[in-house]
Amino acid sequence: MLKWILTLVIAIFLLGLVTPHLARFIRFGKLPGDVAFRLRGRTYSFPFASIILLSLLLWLISRLI
Repeated sequence: MLKWILTLVIAIFLLGLVTPHLARFIRFGKLPGDVAFRLRGRTYSFPFASIILLSLLLWLISRLI
C-alpha cells in the first residue's frame, strides 16, 4: 500500500513539473470550447474541450495497452 501511495505522489509531482511546458508546446487550453476570462486582474481558464480531448486520448492509449 505504501508503494502505491509513494508512486502516486511521485507521478503527480512529475506531472505538475512537466504540464506547464507541455501546455505551451501543445497549446493546451486554446481549443474552441475552452473558456477563459479576466476578473479583477486575474485570468481564469476552464479548458473543457482540451480536457475532453486529453481524456479520449488517454482512454484510447489505455485500451491499446
